[in-house]
Amino acid sequence: MSEKLILRPRIFGNFCTVSHPAGCFANVREQAIRAAGAHRQKPGGTALVLGSSMGYGLSARITAAFGYGMDTLGVALLHPSQRRRPAGGGWYNTAALHRLATEAGLHASTINGDCFSRETLEHTLQRVAEELGPLDYLIYSVAAPRRVDPDTGVEYRSSLKVLGDPVTCPTLDWRTGELGSMEFEPGTEEEVAGTVGVMGGDDLARWTRELLKRNLLAEDARVVAFSYIGPSVTHAIYRDGCIGQAKKHLESTCHQLNKELSEVVGGSCHAVVAKSVVTQSSLAIPSITLYISMVMKIMKQQGVHEDTLDQMIRLFGDHLAPEREPQPDEAGRIRIDDLEMAESVQREIVSRWSHLDTLDPAVDCDLEGFREDFLRIFGFGVEGVDYEEPQPLWVPLCGPPDRGTTGTRIFHGRPLVEGV
Repeated sequence: MSEKLILRPRIFGNFCTVSHPAGCFANVREQAIRAAGAHRQKPGGTALVLGSSMGYGLSARITAAFGYGMDTLGVALLHPSQRRRPAGGGWYNTAALHRLATEAGLHASTINGDCFSRETLEHTLQRVAEELGPLDYLIYSVAAPRRVDPDTGVEYRSSLKVLGDPVTCPTLDWRTGELGSMEFEPGTEEEVAGTVGVMGGDDLARWTRELLKRNLLAEDARVVAFSYIGPSVTHAIYRDGCIGQAKKHLESTCHQLNKELSEVVGGSCHAVVAKSVVTQSSLAIPSITLYISMVMKIMKQQGVHEDTLDQMIRLFGDHLAPEREPQPDEAGRIRIDDLEMAESVQREIVSRWSHLDTLDPAVDCDLEGFREDFLRIFGFGVEGVDYEEPQPLWVPLCGPPDRGTTGTRIFHGRPLVEGV
């Protein structure tokens, strides 16, 4: 019997060390209901989602499954509960998706492993062949601070640095509402290369070409990977910095893979430029916090705010659904950041950014909305959840044994989870 505890958020820096199982379930269920309501036709299909447990990856998987009736396989690095510590939010999100998919009559399974490793790749390809057959979709949403190249053994580490001269950027402590500043040092060639090695397109190319090699991509298969451009006010630290070089490499890789997929299976590969949202990845970039809270306020005022699920519903509905054709920009990218980058929004951003000395975050930024989105990542602040109710820390990913699941087995030190 799993121990039950009343769980409260425990925040250190930009991370919450406690996740709430009931809150995560309610959050995933709410997204599933919204995705199902957005599309009446459910043509089916198959999708592999790399980085499937949180953020855009989770919302993409939810949209594919509950919006279009797809059978899905996810790959993510999940952290189970240990002693009196709850599991990570990704674990509880995945358990919720498995349960809801089973209730909806859909196949959903998840491999718990490092997407960068050769072992995880080989195991996933085997599972794709056994469970899904040739894939209609490959969705790449992997975010990590480091990567070991499985072929060379070289370890790459990403750097949050700029190019050229040092840059001082404004910051916002979203917990207190206090403005500050931070100086970013120029990155060396090695640090740029390391960031590209982690966040660039090499791993996407590895997965895509292995799937092609083994005939595991269906005719007209769609491959997408998430990127970001953002506004001019953040370009120094993001688009023009080390991270931006990695994103440009990812976009260039997608362009090359698009040619290969078109020739081999008549398919496509596009980088998807999404809008800024509150995620664990975005919180790692100090000046982006100020921008996100500011643009949230403006977009809500203009009635065009979107969260990760809204973005994924629009991505599929306008570009990826079986009856749709991707509509890329001149650089071959699918742009779903158009509402954020609209002139009316960015004009207001530039105006507020140019008067930071008189900026009042309580008025000019959506601090409350930012905090709500942050806590929701970990299952807190979700409507309808009784946070005074003790929670079981252990939640099985696969459901009870009498539902035909096969449990968990160990694979190179990490559990590879057999799905529902």
